[in-house]
Amino acid sequence: MDARKYQQLDQFRVPPGFRGRSRVYVQLWWLTQATLFALSPQVCYGWRRWLLRLFGAKIGRGAIIRPSVKTAYPWKLTIGDYSHIGDEVHLYTYGEIEIGDCAVVSQRSYLCTGYHDHTSPRFDLLAKKIAIGPEAWVAADVYVGPGVTVGYGAVIGARSSVFKDIPPGVIAVGSPAKVIGERRMKEDAVPGAGIGAAGEKQEGR
Repeated sequence: MDARKYQQLDQFRVPPGFRGRSRVYVQLWWLTQATLFALSPQVCYGWRRWLLRLFGAKIGRGAIIRPSVKTAYPWKLTIGDYSHIGDEVHLYTYGEIEIGDCAVVSQRSYLCTGYHDHTSPRFDLLAKKIAIGPEAWVAADVYVGPGVTVGYGAVIGARSSVFKDIPPGVIAVGSPAKVIGERRMKEDAVPGAGIGAAGEKQEGR
């Protein structure tokens, strides 16, 4: 046993206060998430917003959150007004996740704030905040790593892996994601039109 060099997992411990709530509270949320949240009809966006707020999340007006979305600790989650969180998105809130207004995180994307110190034999558990800027779009099946900020209006292409900050207003793709150009909008775009398109009246779609 003493010959182990890299990982002595019998010594692993979750740091005191890491969860931000008691173990009982965490289990109560996970039970709620697996039942009242996950089994709710797709159109019940208001119900899921209410459940998340009940457990301490900051959820904005008109946010669209699918029933298959998962989050570890909702009290570390902020989602802005009219943002869309797609099917099977995993918001791994070991650290804080902040998603700005009118942002989109598409289906099966994974925002992972937690990580382990690979230089520690105890495999110490750590976390860094992830921030998705307003009007940014994280497309399908994207991995966003701990400590990453995706800038205002940036687009992350499908199946990309993001390990470093992405500047505002750009398009980035690949693994690791690299900037390939600017996000250019149509000249006939109407300011404010996106808010109406994503608002409460569209929740049944």
